[in-house]
Amino acid sequence: MKVLVIGSGGREHVMAWKAAQSSLVDQVFVAPGNAGMTDVSQLVPIEESDHEGLVAFAIREDIGLTLVGPEQPLLDGIVNRFEKAGLKVFGPTQEAALIEGSKTFAKELMVANGIPAAFSKSFTDYHEAKAYVEEMGAPIVLKADGLAAGKGVVVAMTLDEALGSLHEMMENNQFGAASERVVVEEFLEGEEFSLMALVDGERVYPLVISQDHKRAFNEDKGPNTGGMGAYSPVPQISQEIVDRSVESILRRAAMGMAKDGRSFTGVLYAGLMLTEQGPKVIEFNARFGDPETQVVLPRMTSDFVAAVLDLLDGKEPELTWSKEAIVGVVVASGGYPGSYEKGKAITGLDAVSPEALVFHAGTKLIDESFVTDGGRVLLIAASGQDLKEASRSVYTELEHIKVKDGFYRTDIGHRAISRVSF
Repeated sequence: MKVLVIGSGGREHVMAWKAAQSSLVDQVFVAPGNAGMTDVSQLVPIEESDHEGLVAFAIREDIGLTLVGPEQPLLDGIVNRFEKAGLKVFGPTQEAALIEGSKTFAKELMVANGIPAAFSKSFTDYHEAKAYVEEMGAPIVLKADGLAAGKGVVVAMTLDEALGSLHEMMENNQFGAASERVVVEEFLEGEEFSLMALVDGERVYPLVISQDHKRAFNEDKGPNTGGMGAYSPVPQISQEIVDRSVESILRRAAMGMAKDGRSFTGVLYAGLMLTEQGPKVIEFNARFGDPETQVVLPRMTSDFVAAVLDLLDGKEPELTWSKEAIVGVVVASGGYPGSYEKGKAITGLDAVSPEALVFHAGTKLIDESFVTDGGRVLLIAASGQDLKEASRSVYTELEHIKVKDGFYRTDIGHRAISRVSF
């Protein structure tokens, strides 16, 4: 069969890479993709927003399965359009994708279904929000209600930072329509982890957990980003906690969505915090996480495409996992997550070991050489018998790669490596 992956970043590269390994798949297309993905796929020059063009391509090429990577086309109804055309597609409908598209909706879903989460209130009036933040004090969390490319969350450790961020969001329209409504949330302390699952209605099949690093700089300092790296497994989170999270969070969310007439099919992502009271939800996403997927899918030893097809056909998918650890590190453009320049030279990719994994996120090919074309440029991942070995391997590989004016964190996985004896 032929598979189409929609999107153009590192998440879509690993999805295409994993799909290409399937015994069921002859060819993988990515639309629009990027030049770094041609090792595993054929690029299709159709933007992810061109739903009619994508449907026409899928019909013309007899695509057997379409996998949707990013959140925006899901919220714009691309799955609805593919299903209307009678095409097999993996992802939530526009109605179900609202679990990511509106943090207020997600909070209401959690309250209605007894899903443990941080206490929060949402505001459309700046002065009411400001008074509430002043009353609650810091630390406190501010979230743009809508999509903000992974940058709409501020964890404010001081009241001045909170008020400044609130003013930027609501008065200066920092995130446009996404921050017309802002959710103000209690600050949760504990160990963070990402739990994703393949979901179809009330059927939930969890993947192995991972932990990503949102802050731009070492020691979890600097502004929040879309993610600077990730690792899996997360040995400081017990299997008992994972099992409890699946039952009290993912299953309740899936059942609640079905009950509300928004039945969810696709990848349900829960960003969780293990607090003293147990696991609580930080956020829900309606698709694979980025960069978590780049360390989770490489640990999958079963056939990814077969699992998705079985799920869609009402069968129980087979999911098996390597015991090896994987650490993935993002190389970002200088200035990210703020403003940055594109077109910077990338060298050393040919010196990376064949055992390492290189996933392209924001790259472009000019005169047969790769240059930067986004904030997050590459993710380099390496495996090992444990996280220490995987960490050593990935940072050895990163010594070969040079991105002009680029940077990366040198402590991805530190929370596990410093706390757990291997």
